Amino acid sequence: MDVERLLAGLDAHQRLAVTSEARPLCILAGAGSGKTRVLTHRIAYRALTGDADPRRVLALTFTRKAAAELTSRLRTFGLRDVPAAGTFHATAYAQLRGRWAGLGGQAPTLLDRKGRILGRLLGSSRQATPADLAAEIEWAKARLIRPEDYPVAARRADRTPPLGVDRIATLYDRYEQEKRKRRLVDFDDLLALCAHAIETDPAFAAAQRWQFRHLYVDEYQDVNPLQERLLRTWLGDGDDLCVVGDPNQAIYRWNGADASFLTQFHRRHPTAEVVQLVDSYRSTPQILQTAASVLAGTGGRPRPLRANRPDGPVPEVIGYRSAEDEANGIARALRESRGPGVSWSAQAVLVRTNAQMALIESALRLARIPYRLRGSRGFIDEPEVRELLSGLERLREPLATTLPDLESGLARRQAELGMPVHAVGPDGPEWRRGDAPAPAVEPDPDSAVARRLAAHEAVIRLGRELLAMDPAARTDHLPRWLKASVRDGDVARGGDAVSISTFHAAKGLEWPIVHLAGVEDGYVPINQARETEAIEEERRLLYVAVTRAERVLRISWAQSRTFGERTVERRPSPFLRSVETTLGDLDERAARPVAASDHLATSRAALAASGTEVLPGADPAVLAALRAWRAEVARRAKVSPGVVLSDRALTAVASARPTDPGALSDLPGIGPVRADTYGAQLVALVREHAAGANR
Repeated sequence: MDVERLLAGLDAHQRLAVTSEARPLCILAGAGSGKTRVLTHRIAYRALTGDADPRRVLALTFTRKAAAELTSRLRTFGLRDVPAAGTFHATAYAQLRGRWAGLGGQAPTLLDRKGRILGRLLGSSRQATPADLAAEIEWAKARLIRPEDYPVAARRADRTPPLGVDRIATLYDRYEQEKRKRRLVDFDDLLALCAHAIETDPAFAAAQRWQFRHLYVDEYQDVNPLQERLLRTWLGDGDDLCVVGDPNQAIYRWNGADASFLTQFHRRHPTAEVVQLVDSYRSTPQILQTAASVLAGTGGRPRPLRANRPDGPVPEVIGYRSAEDEANGIARALRESRGPGVSWSAQAVLVRTNAQMALIESALRLARIPYRLRGSRGFIDEPEVRELLSGLERLREPLATTLPDLESGLARRQAELGMPVHAVGPDGPEWRRGDAPAPAVEPDPDSAVARRLAAHEAVIRLGRELLAMDPAARTDHLPRWLKASVRDGDVARGGDAVSISTFHAAKGLEWPIVHLAGVEDGYVPINQARETEAIEEERRLLYVAVTRAERVLRISWAQSRTFGERTVERRPSPFLRSVETTLGDLDERAARPVAASDHLATSRAALAASGTEVLPGADPAVLAALRAWRAEVARRAKVSPGVVLSDRALTAVASARPTDPGALSDLPGIGPVRADTYGAQLVALVREHAAGANR
């Protein structure tokens, strides 16, 4: 491929990023801006112009899938040699294996599953699982934190592991000792060992730097301190480094990532050039403006990426009375959206936590909508569920008599914890000790306690579902029925199916139609996010979820959810306040007539612009009062009146004249967040005028 053909079709900013002679180079690539395209084109451009030897290129990624995609794209350019692409871990392991072979002797054994050791260290403890302990150890290693330093670092980071920071530190230390005794290394050790070898062995360092002289890093906002240390050792005194990332998609701080390596790149590399990609080729203007409003919060209004797709429908925010209603509503919306030329796989349902998936799965299964889970095990593959089902398979009693025993078992588990559960919330239990109420304890939604409770309750609920279809079912029928019915929904790879994914697992993916479920306070942001940094990361996570949508975006939440035997009232995510302001503006713009040749359209547009239009069905007195109220609210908030409520919304209120705040969220241009904010005031105005008219 010649250079001109390679550069054809790139926009001005993409072309600059591809052809820049700067070393180092930082490319800030927003959602849908062609990040991977720019990265591969830059590698190919430098190879085609003789500026870089493709055999000496190393492109670092965070997943094998991303590395495979880079390699596949690079092959299409017809380069003489295909550059190397791989994860940090795979590259470090390859280099270490060569080193160990050269030094002679027996190489350490790679421990691919920490649980084999951690399970024994935990013993019979039911407070935490090996996965809980592994997560803390991995976080500490990513942040270059030793066992003895873990307690202080964990407290500073506001981490709340199930065993307490001092106990985790002890187990972390014992884990490291056990590995040394057995000559084992885990995946994180590979990075540290490779970095140490390069730092202490000049010959080994020279060999690695000669092999890979041109370094590229994808998704650089996700780099952690350990990976950055290794990257700097590979780079040495060189400056041939190109990183690509988006600070607005930095969502792995909880896992040890440090986005400051990207945001402060110019400080660490004073001679670097920073190029920003400002065009998005994925989403409609309406979705991009909605995404920008998520980041805005209560502060300024960040400029949205420049859209290169035609206009689409205004995104929706829908409030449901219950979580079950929401799941069923999503199933209906999925079916309604599947029209001519629209496959099931064109749609996705995204949730904040794994625990939210079971209800969505159940609704789609009952609606006979095929689905696949992305980035998460299926419900019956969860360890807690497998353990419970394994015990049930050995029983041959009537399910109708066993279900009460299962419910009693749940109560016993709660008693074993020494803290009777008052209510099980979305992210774990809310506790009460004795008769005195205690504040809610909000553990990690994927903690051992939360997983056990959620698994037990979900199996009981599904058991009732089986009984409704087969009252004579035996207990041992339940596991087989679950495996058959759940697997029916999770279609084979490559089939036409709706994707169900967490926000995190959806990163890097896109769909024409996206349904965001459970966007409620407590999920978005998650309950444990207390510090400003954690809350801002939750805001970025919602931004990532929103920008997965290409054409249609549907956001929903539930006014109540049932946890255990208690129904808990819910509120929409506070992040939706800025979203609904933007949606109101978009609704108002969409409602305005476009420029037309006929006199009527022109006159109506002028009236709408002047704010004096009265549509049929609206009570003029009520509408006038609403306009006066809106003007005062806008004056106090120092915003334009349309930001408070659009003319369309005021007209809808003046037409419907609701006397109950609950009826407001169904009106055009209102939505659940504005209904929650202004509902009492709007209803009071309507009632006041109704009373005046009856005097």
